[in-house]
Amino acid sequence: MEEVLMGIVINLFLIVFASVICFGVGFFVGRFFLERLGTTKVLEAEERAVQIVQEAQKEANEYKELKVSEVNQEWKKKRREFDQEVVIKNNKYNQLQKQTQQKETQLKKQSDGIRDLERKLQDQRKEIEQTTELVQHRAEELDRTIIEQNQRLESISNLQAEDARQMLIDNMVAKAREEATETIHQIHEEAELKANRLAEKTLLSAIQRISFEQATENALSVVHIQSDELKGRIIGREGRNIKAFENATGVDIIVDDTPEVVILSCFDPLRRELAKLTLQKLLVDGIIHPVAIEKAYEDAKKEIDDVIISAGEEALSSLQIPDMPSEVIPLIGKMKFCTVYGQNLLQHSREVAMLAGLMAAELKLDARLAKRAGLLHDIGLVLPESDEPHAITGMAYMKKFNESSVVLNSIAAHHGDVGKESPIADLIDAANVISLSRPGARGAVTADGNVKRLESLEEIAKGFPGVLKTYALQAGREIRVIVEGDNVSDSQADVLAHDIAHKIESEAQYPGQIKVSIVREKRSIAYAK
Repeated sequence: MEEVLMGIVINLFLIVFASVICFGVGFFVGRFFLERLGTTKVLEAEERAVQIVQEAQKEANEYKELKVSEVNQEWKKKRREFDQEVVIKNNKYNQLQKQTQQKETQLKKQSDGIRDLERKLQDQRKEIEQTTELVQHRAEELDRTIIEQNQRLESISNLQAEDARQMLIDNMVAKAREEATETIHQIHEEAELKANRLAEKTLLSAIQRISFEQATENALSVVHIQSDELKGRIIGREGRNIKAFENATGVDIIVDDTPEVVILSCFDPLRRELAKLTLQKLLVDGIIHPVAIEKAYEDAKKEIDDVIISAGEEALSSLQIPDMPSEVIPLIGKMKFCTVYGQNLLQHSREVAMLAGLMAAELKLDARLAKRAGLLHDIGLVLPESDEPHAITGMAYMKKFNESSVVLNSIAAHHGDVGKESPIADLIDAANVISLSRPGARGAVTADGNVKRLESLEEIAKGFPGVLKTYALQAGREIRVIVEGDNVSDSQADVLAHDIAHKIESEAQYPGQIKVSIVREKRSIAYAK
């Protein structure tokens, strides 16, 4: 029993001893591995940190390159805008330089003419002085002759002194009456001559104090581009950009071999100006495709409204005409894009206003009313068409704003449609004739007639159902008709082209032939929400 207990104790002791030894070995082994594991984690952390720094540097470099690219693009855009502005300003400078040279030439001619006139006046003055001396000498001789004849008559007739004196008085009275009659006639002639000279002086003074260029009809606008490479963008693949531009604006765009120039052709000045602004906006952005063309066209329409208002306000400011109704200012601005006998309508109206105002000032009349009537005399030309003459239409329109009766009568009477009721109405009529009688002013009558012909062609095509827009192109040799794609099929488009052509043949007069082009476009639109 004791041996068994002793064996158990020994076994227990051995077990405890082995456990202590195992615990010690395990403790040191565990500590060793823990230290190794910690070192590995630190190394991994350092490697991870290096990797993060490298990735951050890479992202920073990429971000830097992106920002540099954006800055370069913005700089290129600003440079294009600057180059465009430089081209526009250079063109304006060249035009001003040409105008200055022309005015200097005109002034030189006027100066030479004045010197010649002064020399002629001096010669005439000398002739008048010589003639006056001769007349005085002959008058003295005539008086002596009359005295001698009276003396001889008295001695021959053996009349009493009283009778001779009475006969002499009768002769002298008859002579005085004759001289008085001649004097009265001479006074009338001098008064009429002075009146004519005063009228000529008034007109010449008014004309010489204004300086307007001779207006000519122009159906072309030139747009300068930075390089000929842009012509390819303007044309587009298979000409799609040009087609989209012409469909949106109704203006022909001509891209030829002329270096760094694109030409816009249209009979309507307002439509041509819209197309020019649209193209300039596209060239500034550098992005040209059908959607961009439509957006640029809409932006240009908004901008042209501002141009019209600005033109009206500038005309009123230059003529110092206050208190113009706000509804009339846009109509005055629209004159900038209309013509009358080949002259720009706004320029013609301003010229009439200045002439009438200057003549009124010379004649001591109300220059303010004269200028107002001169500016508004053709306002009927920018109003909707009516059966009445444009002078009557303009008078009726301005009557809505309680305009002065003098101004209303001057507007209505400047073509003789009604009688003139004031001297200012006569001045407006005279100023209108002077403005239209300048060299070349009447030379563009056929051009105005051509514009009306093109407008009538567009109106004929608009009368058919399904037609959205009509444009007269190629100086009236082509009518381009935009139709609704949903309401007009391909076969109906063919029939519509023949119907429009037949109606033009029966109702319009034109040389050669006119091409009728039907453009049918269908757009499918969906929205992702």
